[in-house]
Amino acid sequence: MAEPDRPVPHRPGAISLFFVAKAGVFALGFWIWLLVLAARGGPATGVHLIAATGATTTTLVGVVLGARLALQHSAAVRHAELKRLLVDISWNAFAAAGNADESGKVVPFPTGSPEADRSVNRGPGDRVPAFERGERNRADRRR
Repeated sequence: MAEPDRPVPHRPGAISLFFVAKAGVFALGFWIWLLVLAARGGPATGVHLIAATGATTTTLVGVVLGARLALQHSAAVRHAELKRLLVDISWNAFAAAGNADESGKVVPFPTGSPEADRSVNRGPGDRVPAFERGERNRADRRR
């Protein structure tokens, strides 16, 4: 049976990809400039220092931004897979709950009797405050 077509997960990083490419272009420019200065020969001057500093800095920035982009991509893939898994779990639970009376494959959640959840002053449609639930549960645990 073929897997149903699912939407493509959100892939962040279009802006980050732009900056990674931009850093790569600048790094390439600085490396070429440094290579040209080194090929000319002569003593090292401040221009050589600027070209070398620019080449290493933009290369490091490109690497860091590229690593960040890769982490964003893998996180987006993991997030999409987790969402897919949660939808599958909830759908299976929903479908199984609908078939629980017929097939008996699903173990129902434990529930108390309707009378045990009501206090003396509460009607059948009233909600139970969380504090009263906690007191009742603590009293049951002490026994």
